[in-house]
Order: sequence, then structure tokens, then C-alpha cells
Amino acid sequence: MVAPAPLKPAVLWFTGLSGSGKTTIARDVRDRLLASGARVEYLDGDVIRSVFPETGFTKPERDAHVKRVGFLASRLEHHGVIVICALISPYAASRNYVRGLCRRFVEIHISTPLAECERRDVKGLYRRARLGQIGNFTGVQDPYEPPDAPELRIDTSDMSVQEAADRVMRALRGDDELAPIESVTRLGQHATNV
Repeated sequence: MVAPAPLKPAVLWFTGLSGSGKTTIARDVRDRLLASGARVEYLDGDVIRSVFPETGFTKPERDAHVKRVGFLASRLEHHGVIVICALISPYAASRNYVRGLCRRFVEIHISTPLAECERRDVKGLYRRARLGQIGNFTGVQDPYEPPDAPELRIDTSDMSVQEAADRVMRALRGDDELAPIESVTRLGQHATNV
């Protein structure tokens, strides 16, 4: 049996609403890649915010946060690392800015509907946002601009973490046996039928 070719460095950018499943899927993919011996770094938006507590939630502050993480991810990728980023990253322009910094940018839109994200909300963030206790909350007071043509789009409302991570791994490997083909494309191309 022939061993699979080593995976090339890339930035896997998980984007979606709070509660969509992006962090859970990203961690599963990270664990699989680490188990395979790949050089991997995981950058989580919430963890990075805890290091830079002055980072706020206005549009300019969110854009700066995404660009900061994107720059770091691009430098790691340049040095041979597969970088997994899980950030809401609500604005298309800042995600596109990051795409421009990276050699292999793989945008993974976790497209779980808002109603499902609210249903899953164990921390009560959506409820608090709707009561006005949290301002600038994405999906409530602040918009989320879904990607027009991500490399991968996953709705976790009817899919397990395992199935979602399987799809990411198949896309990362460039597997031609992807299903459904309208939601997944090979790296370096954008989904055209999403």
C-alpha cells in the first residue's frame, strides 16, 4: 500500500456564526492532522482575543482582529505549517484580505442557520444579545456576510462533527470522490454551485 502524499501547507479558515460548529470541527481536523504527523497550528479567535483583551467588537475592531490573525496564519503557512483558524470573521472584505496574504487559503463556511445556532446556544449569548445585554453580536445586531464562493460549505444542522471533519479532510487531500460535489471543490478553486 502506498502512503498518502504529505499535505501541503495551507490556511484552513473556518467562518460562521457563533454556535455553528466551526470550533468543534476545526479542533477535530487539527487532531486528525496532528495524528498524521503534519505540522499544524490552531488559531482560535476567542483564545487570541483573551491574549489581546482590548480587541473589541465594532466593525473596525473585528476587521483588525481578522487581519491580525490572518497575517499570523500566512506567516506560519509560509514556513510549512498547516494553519487552522476558527473565527466568526463576519465581513467578506477582511476574509478576502486574508485570502490575499495566503498561498493556499481554504475558506470553510460553516453555514448552520441562525435558528439552529440559537437553539444550541448553551452560554445564552443569543438570548442576552436579543435582550440588549450584549451589543454588536453577529447575527443579531451585527451582520454576518456569508462567503459567496467558499472552497467548502458545511451545514451542521444535519451532520455530525465526524462527517463534517471527514469532508474537510477529503477536500484538503484533493479527493475527487467528494459528495455532494456542489458543496465541495478541489483546493485552489471556488465553489460555483453553492
